[in-house]
Amino acid sequence: MLRKGDIPADPNRVARAPVAAALDLGQSKVACFIMKPEGVRHADRTIRVAGAGHVQSQGVRGGSIINMDEAAQVIGRAVERAERSAGSPVSGVIVTTAIGQMKSHRVQASVSLGANPIGDADLARAIGMALAQLRAPDRRPIHVLPISWSVDGARGVRDPRAMRGRSLGLDLLIVSMSEGAFTALSHCLELAHLDLQGVAAAPVVSSLAALEDDEMELGCLCIEMGGGVTSAAVWSDGSLVHVESLSVGGDHVTSDIARGLSTSKVGAERLKTLHGSAMAGPNEDREMVEAPARGEDPSANPVVVPRAMLKTVIAPRVEETLELLRDRLKASGAPLNPGAGVVLTGGASQLNGVRELAQRVFDRPVRLGRPQRAPHLAEAAAGPAFCAPAGVLLRAAYGPREAVSARKLMSRPITAADAPKVHRGNLAARAALWIRENF
Repeated sequence: MLRKGDIPADPNRVARAPVAAALDLGQSKVACFIMKPEGVRHADRTIRVAGAGHVQSQGVRGGSIINMDEAAQVIGRAVERAERSAGSPVSGVIVTTAIGQMKSHRVQASVSLGANPIGDADLARAIGMALAQLRAPDRRPIHVLPISWSVDGARGVRDPRAMRGRSLGLDLLIVSMSEGAFTALSHCLELAHLDLQGVAAAPVVSSLAALEDDEMELGCLCIEMGGGVTSAAVWSDGSLVHVESLSVGGDHVTSDIARGLSTSKVGAERLKTLHGSAMAGPNEDREMVEAPARGEDPSANPVVVPRAMLKTVIAPRVEETLELLRDRLKASGAPLNPGAGVVLTGGASQLNGVRELAQRVFDRPVRLGRPQRAPHLAEAAAGPAFCAPAGVLLRAAYGPREAVSARKLMSRPITAADAPKVHRGNLAARAALWIRENF
């Protein structure tokens, strides 16, 4: 089964490309991480990021690219900073983002087996059968991951190869984004003179950077709290089982503060960052905070309010966002185990009191996630806001390997013919071909 950690990394895979580059495109920031071949540390399954750069985002709002030129310019600046830091140029990037109304759905398939033990060809047939059932008009699949296999109805099989039975079943997860958003993203990368080598859903790769293996196995909800989108990935029994997203994020809190206190967006962001909290604190009624008045009049008096007023603006928006996500997850039927915890990632998760509020909304233990398998990151790029680009590089180094290659997903809509090909010949040749086609 194609699961995190189940398939050993091919040591030649990263070496074939000069560098691997991850681009995190969001509403608040654009970040680029670059990894050289020697940055893959197989001994402890970590990575070393050779260069990182990030800039304030432009041209992205509400989970969409709204200005191609502005977005392309900030992408170019972020990549250029990372290239200078790494001392290596890049020609293409894997983009991690939450734009495009990302969501997931599952398809199931079953194929008959012969007298021989189950082999790679049987797995490929099952994947092809599942892909043939895919119906996603105006959607672009970006992840195709087996959730579980079954043999003669017995579920929970990790790797069915070498087993015997009459039928092989497969539960496949398809994560997709809107075709329009994918087309806009592709064009934006062209304007920045970069090749689009793949798209990764932000909550999926953030999970790879922030979650422990035990959390994935026992069940966990990873919530990526970005500036324009709040998204989530649900893990159960070591597999990704659901992806959900809302077009609401930290920038909506900033806008609420700007409206409620009659200050500028810049002033509201500063208030939120320095003094904001989603939970009440001591002495907030007596502590005053100030922000510039809205408009360009330099003689206007600053806005001065009790710090407690910030909480009355921030808390309802954050609570509403988390409750909407909770309700959508319940409606989806995503299998979130009773003992599963919650891990928060993304820049908006760093706001004071968000962890405590999430614990109350989900009634589960909650912690902040960091890119823990990239231990040598500079402090400025080692927080929850940078889990997604680190996760892209971790996936490039260690998997999970997907059922359809990024090259095929980027080039055209997928069909049953895009299932992995298994050819006759010795085992080493078949394994090499599988790797070459799927990466």
